[in-house]
Amino acid sequence: MPSTHLSLHYHIVFSTNGRRRIIAEPWRQELHAYIGGILRSMNAVARSIGGTGDHVHILTGLNATLTLAGAVREIKGGSSEWIHQHGVRKFAWQRGYGAFTVSPSQLKRVERYIANQVEHHRKQTFEEEYVDLLRFKRR
Repeated sequence: MPSTHLSLHYHIVFSTNGRRRIIAEPWRQELHAYIGGILRSMNAVARSIGGTGDHVHILTGLNATLTLAGAVREIKGGSSEWIHQHGVRKFAWQRGYGAFTVSPSQLKRVERYIANQVEHHRKQTFEEEYVDLLRFKRR
């Protein structure tokens, strides 16, 4: 086969350092759009990006030349720099992250889930959500 074809989609989740609610509503959507630009610059597909004041969810398709760890490093580094340039002092992402593969049949469901983060977190904390993600993905 002369070329490489992939369908690898990841649901990536990471939080602010100390889970501080520092991602403010007035610029949150702009941050998400910037993260989408970072992904596009790596030739990745940004399917959905959302979150609340203390964390981000990303649904992305990565190409064959990207590693997951490298993509997350670029996203965190670039977005952290953007946040600092927009006047937020002492901002940092937490060191770790969660990444879960998503089958093509579940892409729309995960896109809706990410788009509905603000409403979702009226009922559940990030910590509860993350534990649920870990439990669900182990099944």
